Amino acid sequence: MRNLTTPRLLNVSPGGDLTGYTGAKRSLIVDLKGLFAREEAFDRLVAERGRDLAYEVYEFRPDRVAPHELVFGTSTLHAGKVGDEFFMTRGHIHTRTDRPEIYFCHAGRGVMHMEAPDGNTNPIEMTPGSVVYVPSFWIHRSVNVGEGPFITTFCYPADAGQDYDIIERSGGMRTLIVEDGDGRWAEDTNPRYRPRSEAEQRRYLTERAG
Repeated sequence: MRNLTTPRLLNVSPGGDLTGYTGAKRSLIVDLKGLFAREEAFDRLVAERGRDLAYEVYEFRPDRVAPHELVFGTSTLHAGKVGDEFFMTRGHIHTRTDRPEIYFCHAGRGVMHMEAPDGNTNPIEMTPGSVVYVPSFWIHRSVNVGEGPFITTFCYPADAGQDYDIIERSGGMRTLIVEDGDGRWAEDTNPRYRPRSEAEQRRYLTERAG
């Protein structure tokens, strides 16, 4: 008889804690070095609050890694800015690029910032009750544009994997999510951005699909 994965019950607290998680990651402000275009502002923030928590992720991963299994968990991104740039997660594309992901917002106000391999961006604002579907082949990261923690639940195929280097190699995403001066958020051009070649775009759209 085939071995079956054991059913599990987990709970998400109002503060984003996940009971029964199998893995956790906590990133301090100092750990976000290289993400922000406003480097001098980041250095000043690190000198003042570098050991403060920026975001934390709790996940449940099944015993088997297979396309039909799912990984899910919670992400809590704290509020803050570096200059006019809002706090963000590191962001990634899936290693198997044709694997999608969903995010549900429990609390706060955030943006799911998405970018296709060709540099086309699509940021979507999230508030409590919002669900964003991140399709296959899209780079994505969370950005907190509110005043309190931005808390989401995520779910994706267990064999998806995460590739963080695609953002770093391009000098960040093509646009930044910044405060517009009137208490709202806006996209701004990232001066460090380096467009991907057509050959690299094809690799992500074809060779690295599952």
